[in-house]
Amino acid sequence: MTPTDHWAAVAQRLGTDLFLDLQPDPTLSAHGRGAQLRRSLTSELRTAISDGRLPAGTRLPPYRSLAADLGVARGTVSAAYSELIAEGWLTARQGSGTVVAHTSTPSAPVTARHKPSGPTHDFSLGAPTSSLFPRSDWIAATRVAVTEAPHSAFGPGDPQGNYELREELSRYLARVRGVRTTPDNIVLTTSVHTALVSLCGRAFDGALAVESFSLPFHRASIEAAGTLTLPIPIDDNGADVGALTSDAYGDAKAVLLTPSHQFPTGVALSPARRAAVVADIRSRGGYIIEDDYDGELRYDREPIGAVQGLAPDSVIYTGSVSKSLSPAVRIAWLVVPDAVVEPLVAAKGPREPDASIIDQLVLAQLIRTGAYDRHIRRSRQFYRKRRDHLVARLRDVGVDAGGVSAGLHIVLPCRPDAEESILAAAWSAGFLVFGLGQFRHPAASPDGRGGIVVGFGSPTDSNFAADVDALANLLARFR
Repeated sequence: MTPTDHWAAVAQRLGTDLFLDLQPDPTLSAHGRGAQLRRSLTSELRTAISDGRLPAGTRLPPYRSLAADLGVARGTVSAAYSELIAEGWLTARQGSGTVVAHTSTPSAPVTARHKPSGPTHDFSLGAPTSSLFPRSDWIAATRVAVTEAPHSAFGPGDPQGNYELREELSRYLARVRGVRTTPDNIVLTTSVHTALVSLCGRAFDGALAVESFSLPFHRASIEAAGTLTLPIPIDDNGADVGALTSDAYGDAKAVLLTPSHQFPTGVALSPARRAAVVADIRSRGGYIIEDDYDGELRYDREPIGAVQGLAPDSVIYTGSVSKSLSPAVRIAWLVVPDAVVEPLVAAKGPREPDASIIDQLVLAQLIRTGAYDRHIRRSRQFYRKRRDHLVARLRDVGVDAGGVSAGLHIVLPCRPDAEESILAAAWSAGFLVFGLGQFRHPAASPDGRGGIVVGFGSPTDSNFAADVDALANLLARFR
């Protein structure tokens, strides 16, 4: 083995990458070129430290590794390191390697972008408590999933998603939500938003009926794709789907609903209306798009099955792990009728463009072993205690809550003319809460309804009780 081969092996085993732009003069003699390389290396390292490319505390590669990477003698790198240590740019300790000194001050510091400060009291919506993420289960499932995955799993992904996860989801959704499907009828995506906008939004030309209260960014994104959204009134029985028979909805080939827990009002679509909307959609040859965004998080009510179970041929069912696990895990799914599979997969392209197939394998392992079910049950108990604490504390100051039987938010009814003043006071005091009016479709008729929408998954464990007390004290001023 030649010396060059030996140090290349050292670099492969020990090194970390470090880009340095060294341009020695090729006309110099071998002796002169070595001296210039040392000066160039010293100067380039000094410059990289001074302009902030190598900030204080950065660990540099071992001199043997860097020498192999740069194709220079070990002595050249060792001499450069020693010179910079003597000047105070670097420090070196036995067993700790060579690092950029904390006392080195860049001559032209790079302006850091400071992370914006968050709200004092964070009651944002749709966010689970981050400390609940099942780290140990995820690590264990990752180890098994990566170890047992076939080599093909690390190649280009199937645009429909990993078959193993689709198989596990078909069984899980049938057992937990009453969904009737097969792995071949499931299309995996990164989010429900992606599914609605990038996929479903392209499939329905003309108009899409939506609930009069819903997520504004969903509506805006769907309309940006050229689809008109038509609002359906909401009452205590959910969306008034009987309105679909009027001429105003004649062009709508699909209706987007959150039937198990209407967002944000919290009501469930009644059994009679479920049957009615299925009959109406079948009569016009269209589809129901069912967003089951928090169907697993129920507390003191009987489970409400998915509408998809009533009409698998007429319902496009969506769900994700954003609330059950974390929005950091980008996995969602569409359960679709046979006729919709091919156009949806074609819309994604010949290979998976965005999703992590590794994460899909890990989720499949969690479901297969029962770890996902156990996490859901633990989460349900945790959020129920939070909800009970929040509702009881608000009741102490005369505020009743609605939409409390499921999900991660509640609605505090108020007069429509009081909503704006309550929000202004809350926002000025550092509360992140929302007004019901923020979710009303701009074309919806006024219904005399006002309210404050409060999420109870977002506050940290250490701040939750204090945040709730502060919210109760704020709302007490408006009673």
